[in-house]
Amino acid sequence: MIAGLVGIVHRATIDSVLLNVHGVIYRVLTSGRTITELGDTPGEIELFTYMVVREDSQTLFGFLSETELLWFETLIAVNGVGPRLACAVLTRFTPDALLEAISREDVALLSTVSGIGKRTASRIMLDLRGKLPEGISALDRPVRADEPEVLAALQALGYSSAEAITAISELPDDGDKAVEARVLAALQKLGSSST
Repeated sequence: MIAGLVGIVHRATIDSVLLNVHGVIYRVLTSGRTITELGDTPGEIELFTYMVVREDSQTLFGFLSETELLWFETLIAVNGVGPRLACAVLTRFTPDALLEAISREDVALLSTVSGIGKRTASRIMLDLRGKLPEGISALDRPVRADEPEVLAALQALGYSSAEAITAISELPDDGDKAVEARVLAALQKLGSSST
């Protein structure tokens, strides 16, 4: 399986990138977000890829970030969500916005993706509730050294990774607050969001 490609963008289309890797041009399907970000990337790039093998085809999907690839793999594991629909979701939402929509179980917001109705959106929410893999994180800001401890404490109390990460990401960056104080603050956030 091809896990990644490093090369120079030969051309980009509406849903794919043609990547020149030492004279061999690969067609890599991707999200609109990756295509937009490629416009600002000069020279050689790296795409994190996932190969879909079927009886009649082999299709390569690729993304500029490992987080987007992880979301892609998570979405296609949901019954009824294929690779192209997963790319449509990743075009519509940033990884952080998608994490927030799923943790808040916002079916209406997820239904705004072309090709996803309320039934499919509900299935995605149900399938991913409490099952988001490690590595999907809403923490794009600098990570505090104690945040893994806060996350582990919230998970030990029964909160899903998505719920815990969302609560942690909403906490102010109080430089000297102890882990216990940050756990309590996150619990208050979680308590207020469920009422």
